[in-house]
Amino acid sequence: MATYHSGEIAVQERAGLARQAGIALGGIGESIPPVARDFLAEQPMIVLGAADRDGRLWATQLTGRAGFLRVPDPRTLLVDALPLPQDPLAEVLTGPSPVRAGMIAIEPATRRRMRVNGRARREGDGLRVDLDQVIANCPKYLQKRDHHRAGPHEGAAAERTVTDGTALSPAQQRAVRAADTFFVATASDRGDADASHRGGNPGFVRVLSPTLLRWPDYVGNAMFLTLGNLQLNASAGLLFPDWETGTALHLSGTAHTVWDAERIAEVPGAQRLVEFSVEAVREITAASPLRWTGPAYSRFNPPVG
Repeated sequence: MATYHSGEIAVQERAGLARQAGIALGGIGESIPPVARDFLAEQPMIVLGAADRDGRLWATQLTGRAGFLRVPDPRTLLVDALPLPQDPLAEVLTGPSPVRAGMIAIEPATRRRMRVNGRARREGDGLRVDLDQVIANCPKYLQKRDHHRAGPHEGAAAERTVTDGTALSPAQQRAVRAADTFFVATASDRGDADASHRGGNPGFVRVLSPTLLRWPDYVGNAMFLTLGNLQLNASAGLLFPDWETGTALHLSGTAHTVWDAERIAEVPGAQRLVEFSVEAVREITAASPLRWTGPAYSRFNPPVG
């Protein structure tokens, strides 16, 4: 039976949404229903969050042709892909030991998404995920996009480059400011990982300095799975995908929720704010073979002040 942990309950109560959270609990299960199985089978990408060998949380993406995500039984997800050798999670996801992982699959063309959490381990040339949670998500703040696989003229054969750092470069800061979508990995104090989506109009993520980001927490489903994890464990990982070029910007650091009413009131649509301190940066060009069209922004996106 699904339950919330103490961090999620604390945030729900502080937000005054404990009753709504109780109703939303019905959206958390332990197995994948047939409609979700069919949805996963159609997807070319899934985002995964986990901790590396040093305990840093990262978010990354795995891609493949339709059918690379398979559900042999309702409690198991098979992923016919492994991370790139340069990926910050490559070592743990290709090793022999199980890894606590949170995953989210999104279909921008239809604004559908779903989350699955469990324990991932390598199996052949892919991953086997034994599931603990299967979570239905609403389509708010998801920008509509279509995709295709890159051809040689779009950089599909380009040499991959990796840039590491401890702060955002000027170009990386511009990429974050222009983003309408990113993904965030968090984990509870027990290490159970989760991956979630954040979306808004460009500029909804503020770059306060090369090592400090801030974004609004908009109205959601009242579960507070991400903020609940941050209540217990400040570690977090972000992934900013470049939809046009396939570049992946991975950030790892810590985050906390801002509850100050005056600061929140300065940001249109914000119910709370989240501030993220950058500790490690890895940018990988040509990380994904997928290329996506320009966005049709969600009608739920609040304006950016």
